[in-house]
Amino acid sequence: MKRAYRYRFYPTDAQAAELSRTFGCVRKVYNVALAARTEAWTRQERVNYNQSSAMLTAWKKTGELAYLNGVSSVPLQQTLGHLQTAFTHFFGKRAKYPRFKSRKKTRKSAEYTTSAFRFRNGELRLAKMSEPLRIAWSRPLPEGAKPSTVTVSQDSAGRWFVSLLCEDPSVQPLPATGQAVGVDVGLDHLLTLSTGEKITNPRHERRDRAALAREQRRLAKKEKGSANRARARLKVAKVHARIADRRRDTLHKLTTRLVRENQTIVIEDLTVRNMVKNHRLARAISDAAWREFRSMLEYKAQWYGREVIAVDRWFPSSRLCSACGNLQEAMPLNVRTWTCDCGMTHDRDVNAAHNLLAAGLAVTVCGAGVRPQRSTPDGQSATKQKPSRREP
Repeated sequence: MKRAYRYRFYPTDAQAAELSRTFGCVRKVYNVALAARTEAWTRQERVNYNQSSAMLTAWKKTGELAYLNGVSSVPLQQTLGHLQTAFTHFFGKRAKYPRFKSRKKTRKSAEYTTSAFRFRNGELRLAKMSEPLRIAWSRPLPEGAKPSTVTVSQDSAGRWFVSLLCEDPSVQPLPATGQAVGVDVGLDHLLTLSTGEKITNPRHERRDRAALAREQRRLAKKEKGSANRARARLKVAKVHARIADRRRDTLHKLTTRLVRENQTIVIEDLTVRNMVKNHRLARAISDAAWREFRSMLEYKAQWYGREVIAVDRWFPSSRLCSACGNLQEAMPLNVRTWTCDCGMTHDRDVNAAHNLLAAGLAVTVCGAGVRPQRSTPDGQSATKQKPSRREP
């Protein structure tokens, strides 16, 4: 299993200048190649990776783009590969048409393959650099690891990171367990498990909301294009980075624990993109990071031989009595506990987690697979099937 190890590093002034030039050239090559392929597309012609690579060689010989020769050619070739991947997803109807990279908004990164870096005795030396990078080795690489790809990036807060992709023999399937758990996500409690356990939402953004508002007010008062505004923008970015780091750390700990303790994990297939359109809850939903939670859970389950089942988003997990199966007609969000006609009193979130677990296990039995959009032979998702009414 290949795994990326990400570390922070502190470049010298010369290294920072070289990497900044490389970032700019990578962005320029991507945009020029995209423009060329778009122009060819209007003529109903298709340009592949090899043709783009030949174009890059010709561009380097022109006076306008001769500065591309000043940086390593490997990141430039890699960005052409990324553009080819973007077009592959577009033609496969898995993504929209590729967009141009912005100097201010696009993530700054450059990818180096084995021919453009040297990794020996714990030192990483990139092409066009005479000194190794000063990396803060926060955790060791796997013994005998040989990175196949190195990605250097800089975030909006000005921090530098290097990611080393290498084989990790420690990623092996965990011993099988018979445990299965349903997980209901929320805002008051980040996670509610079918075992009855509730995990409090740390609300990382709320903790730093005052500091963030203060720095944003200062930024708004600075003149556009000034050095003071650039420094104020950096302070705002650092607050955002601190919030994101805390949120990511919490999610990593929770997902790792769930994957280690359970063989089957059942979650709800939420459309977070649509849910954040509710302006009253958008801030809290974004801070909870439900989509990132699901992404972490899925790739860790794949690593360690676990199963994640996503129940259809229309499954009425909150309104369904987990004891008798009676379905309530309506249940506003302010109702946190309710009593069924059968006499059972439910905690809304715990009841939803119980129902998700039962529905997820039913999906497994019906053979509908992990993804809820897959259909059963009669054309309905397994979790959306309604029991047939018996004739009297």
